[in-house]
Amino acid sequence: MSIRMILAASAALAFAAPAFAQDAPAAPPAAEAVDPAEAALEAKGEAFGARMQAMGTEMQAAITAAAGDQAAADAALDAIVARYQPEADAFGVELKAFFEAKAAAGTEEQKAEMATAASTVVPMIQGLPAMVRGQITQAAAAAAAPAGPAAPQ
Repeated sequence: MSIRMILAASAALAFAAPAFAQDAPAAPPAAEAVDPAEAALEAKGEAFGARMQAMGTEMQAAITAAAGDQAAADAALDAIVARYQPEADAFGVELKAFFEAKAAAGTEEQKAEMATAASTVVPMIQGLPAMVRGQITQAAAAAAAPAGPAAPQ
């Protein structure tokens, strides 16, 4: 998997819908040599994506279980974020280390590209639990809101 694919996958995760319904990423072309570090990061990224999907599902269930009790929903969502945040932080640290290792062996242009990627993607990855919480809370509030003024009869 190329660095561009990592960035695309990371961005897709960061901007995915709360349900995280995604198609499987395209396989790298057969002729492309696979860097073992990239392959390991790709596997970790897929596992991280699955955990974020599980988190989103768990958050949606918590909102449903709260049945409109905002305090209960907030407490449940806070607990879920607290459980998943260390994973997001750890994956962000691994991703940053990967970018730094690639930069160390690259050209000046590649170093700049890796620095930009690290400063953009890593915070997005580490912010995923809070972002998903916000999306799910917003979707639940929109679903609970009245449809608008009733038409006069």
